[in-house]
Amino acid sequence: MSADIGLSYRRFLFENKTIMKIDLTKQFKSYYSAKLKPELIEIEPAQFLSIEGIGDPSGKTFSDNIQTLYAVAYAIKFGWKARNKDFTVAKLEGLWWFDEQKFGSYGLADAPMKVSRDEWNYRMLIRLPDFVTQADVHEAIETVILKKNLFLAKNCSLFRMHEGAVVQLLHVGPFAEEPGSLLQIQEFINQNNLKRNGVHHEIYLSDFRKVSSDKLKTILREPVI
Repeated sequence: MSADIGLSYRRFLFENKTIMKIDLTKQFKSYYSAKLKPELIEIEPAQFLSIEGIGDPSGKTFSDNIQTLYAVAYAIKFGWKARNKDFTVAKLEGLWWFDEQKFGSYGLADAPMKVSRDEWNYRMLIRLPDFVTQADVHEAIETVILKKNLFLAKNCSLFRMHEGAVVQLLHVGPFAEEPGSLLQIQEFINQNNLKRNGVHHEIYLSDFRKVSSDKLKTILREPVI
């Protein structure tokens, strides 16, 4: 093989590997975007890497769960990259709820202030491409436990969700100021004779470990019927 042909062949391989890389934030733009005012949209079915927990999101347990979730997500990514089908690890998301039998039922804007952060349940999520399988997740979990000694990885799982109709908006600013945005969502739900149909959902467009709180961008999403 001549040098020119060899160079062309290597370029072909590189270009085709690039083509195979999937970015879910670009592929599903409507899923990862929202307006500053409430809107009603339809969300497609999707699958996620998931880990559940309970407690204050500023605590060590929550931090450890996030670290583990990312470790498993990257193990899945590298497993597929080795098969020449790479993807970008997607944005972090979270489902949040509390025991309403114990604390009572509160409006969207009141719940964050009425229920202690220690009492909130969460399911943290990272969306996965449709081609990722349960077997891929199990293999990644085993890899993370073996190579990184992150035994929390056994709590990760493949989670499928179809929210359907949701009311959402883009919240810009600190998490502590979310009640104002949640009030807008609640008013929109009431005005349009809708009812909540699931748990509170957040998509963290900004990395809250690196971005100042006043610049954080978070999609707030409420399933409705």
